[in-house]
Formats: sequence, C-alpha cells, structure tokens
Amino acid sequence: MAPKDLLLALVVIVVWGMNFVVIKIGLDDIPPMLLGALRFSLAAFPAILFIKRPQMPLRWLLAYGGTISLGQFAFLFSAMKVGMPAGLASLVLQSQAFFTLFFAVLFLGERFRASNLVGLVIAAGGLLLIGMQGDRSMTLAGFLLTICAASMWALGNIVTRKVGKVNLVGLVVWGSLIPPIPFFALSWVLEGPEAIGGALRGFGMDSALVLIYLAFGATILGYGLWSRLLSRYPANTVAPFSLLVPVVGLTSAAVLLDEHLGLHQAVGALLVMLGLVINVGGEWVVGRLRTAFGSSAV
Repeated sequence: MAPKDLLLALVVIVVWGMNFVVIKIGLDDIPPMLLGALRFSLAAFPAILFIKRPQMPLRWLLAYGGTISLGQFAFLFSAMKVGMPAGLASLVLQSQAFFTLFFAVLFLGERFRASNLVGLVIAAGGLLLIGMQGDRSMTLAGFLLTICAASMWALGNIVTRKVGKVNLVGLVVWGSLIPPIPFFALSWVLEGPEAIGGALRGFGMDSALVLIYLAFGATILGYGLWSRLLSRYPANTVAPFSLLVPVVGLTSAAVLLDEHLGLHQAVGALLVMLGLVINVGGEWVVGRLRTAFGSSAV
C-alpha cells in the first residue's frame, strides 16, 4: 500500500475507533433513539443532493438501512446507555465478523474454513469471559445489546454481498434515509416527548459537535475513505486494518473516559483479538507454511 493510502487507512481507523467515545459523550445529553434519528438525518441531508443513488433494488436498500443503520445503532446506542463501556463496545462489536460467517453459511451457501472455526472458538471464549465478568463498569444488558448490534451489522454485510458491487458511499448515504423516521418513532414511544423536548431544549455546542462527528466523520468521511481504499487494493489487503479499530477504541476510552479493563476482561479482549486475527489472516499463514514446507521438500 502506498504511503499516502496507508495514512488514509490509519485516519479511518482513528476516526472509527474514536467514534465510541463520541457516542458515549453524546448519550449524556441525547437519548439513544433520538441520537440515532439526528445522526442519520444529518448523514442523509444534504449529501443525497450530491451523491447518486446506488444502482440496486429498493428492497435491498431498505434491508441495508434497516439492518446496518437502524438495527445496529438502535442496539449499540441502547447498549452504551445502559452500561456498555465505550472501549469494550468497540471490541465486542467486532464479533460481527463471526456473525457474518454464520449468516453467509445460512443464506449464501458459503462454507467455514478451518481458520474461521479456530478463530470463532477462540473469540467466543473471549466474549464469554467478558460477558461473565460484568461489574460496575459493564452491565450484562449492555453486553447482550452489543451482541445484538453486531448481529445486525452482520446481516447488513450479507445484504451488501447480495447487491454486489455498488458505490459504498452512495449506499451509506442513501441507506441513511431509512432510519430517521423509525428512530423518531422509537424515541417517541420509548423515550417520550418530554425527554425529546428536554434534549432539544438543552441542545448545545457539545451535542452539535457529536452529531457532526458521527454523521460526517464516522459515516461519510470514514466510509468514503474506506471505499477509496477498497477500489484500489484487494479486500484482503484493506480488511486487516479494521482490527485496529478496537485498539483505538480501548485506548481512547482509557485516556478520555478513564475506562479500564479488569483482569478477566483484559484476557477476554486478548482472546477476541486473537480470534479476529486468526479469522482474517489464518488462511494466509497456512498458505505461506505450505509453500515454505513444499519448497523445502523440493
């Protein structure tokens, strides 16, 4: 990867990793469903005036917006509101990689590779360890809601595979048209008009900066740069960089929010990261070993 593109990849990782700290700050003043409604409203407008709608059936656009945008962030924002730390959220959410594998087998007829199974078992052990060690820093409800968010992200990945090659920025922007109305409806029902009114009356500079970051930074800038990298390099070159997102998430949460992992959580986090690394790079390592042993045999 060229140095300039490597820098762009690192920018995306930092922006996405910091995203969880920003969400946590935003939830201090804005209820979860209202935050989702405002985020995706701002991500959709005015961007749809300048970015073409992706060439795909409407039902798939609705499915994408309903899973990876509405479903994922309804669960994630709720999880972080009820006690999921920002750093751990950035890590546990990466379990979407394994949910994607499961759904790909179920809906697309794909098969698990040996490295996928090994990575899944190791990461599942790490998640189990994290989930069993809920204390004042993490609630079980927050953990389970984050798992639900990861599953919705994974379903959105399956939708993306079904539609094939489309402009990723266009998909994200036009997919952002789907969540605002359901989010507003959920906010009205679950949070109530009094909470909505209070949040809007108390809307200040901090809330504005949070929404700008979530809509333009994490959504449009992040996916825009990511799609640029995917258009220039093979997916197996770009995808491993996503493993750095929870590293940035955990570090920024420790520095900015004073979040710290207990011993069991730290061990669980290491197991999850190891499982993700094996899932992403295991086949490459096996291939290299086979080549090395094959050449040495000759």
